[in-house]
Amino acid sequence: MKVSYAIAFTAAILLSGCASVDMASKAESAKAKEFNPPSQGNAGVYVYRNSFVGKSLKKDVWIDGKCVGETAPDVFFYTEVPGGKTYKVDTESEFSPNTIEVMLEAGKNYFIRQFIKMGVFVGGAGVEQVPEEQGKADVAKLEMAKTGKCSAAR
Repeated sequence: MKVSYAIAFTAAILLSGCASVDMASKAESAKAKEFNPPSQGNAGVYVYRNSFVGKSLKKDVWIDGKCVGETAPDVFFYTEVPGGKTYKVDTESEFSPNTIEVMLEAGKNYFIRQFIKMGVFVGGAGVEQVPEEQGKADVAKLEMAKTGKCSAAR
């Protein structure tokens, strides 16, 4: 019985409330949603979160150990990195980081979706690369958050 209450309580926390983060201006958000090619020699990276689960949670995202930002529901980040190499994209989870490696070519935009998943005590997070067309459609519905502020140092 106690386990049932714990599961129900955890689910209620994950599904209620809304986390918030510092947002970029509407103009910056609109410009990023034009999906222009990145600067010469760079790859553009959109990291976004559009999952329904975990509305009250904020989760950090890093690219090669550099803070991209702390996500909240229905936000995205845009950053550029030097193209032509493989990067590690990490997000915090309940017990350890979740990581994917992606090869980012110069002159292209890439889309990484962060998703929240149920955990034992709190929700965890994962990241996945999504196809460009899906990423554009998803990001078009979101607003841009300010980059560079994570809750934990790496």
